[in-house]
Amino acid sequence: MKISIASDHAAFEMKEFLKEYLIESGYEVTDYGTNSDESVDYPDYAEKLGKSVASSETDYGVLLCGTGIGASIAANKIKGIRAALCLYPQMAELARQHNNANVVVLGGRLMGKDICKWTVDKFLNTDFEGGRHQRRVDKITKLEE
Repeated sequence: MKISIASDHAAFEMKEFLKEYLIESGYEVTDYGTNSDESVDYPDYAEKLGKSVASSETDYGVLLCGTGIGASIAANKIKGIRAALCLYPQMAELARQHNNANVVVLGGRLMGKDICKWTVDKFLNTDFEGGRHQRRVDKITKLEE
């Protein structure tokens, strides 16, 4: 499975930690930056990651900023992206099951390393349930038109 990862400066350290964790877990990871803790604008990185997922260059995205709020807003502006801000594993599980989210967004300043790992694991290992949820996801997709 191909995973894209990106963050702003506020979550750079957590991104680096998760990147190594994902690689060690056997995922193919593409890092879209940032590459330091120097101040940058999170929409730039949300765009790069979002476009990689929307074009199927990567299967899923892991996106971070300080709170996760700004990055999730920015990523959701890209057609085909369903980015879910998930601060706990159960949020990630439901985002996949009910919303078919393709990007998990984490708050690098709000979450510890273990909870980030557990949340990403739950996101990547949960399937979309379809059924009644497909109708709702179709309506979200229609909003992009």
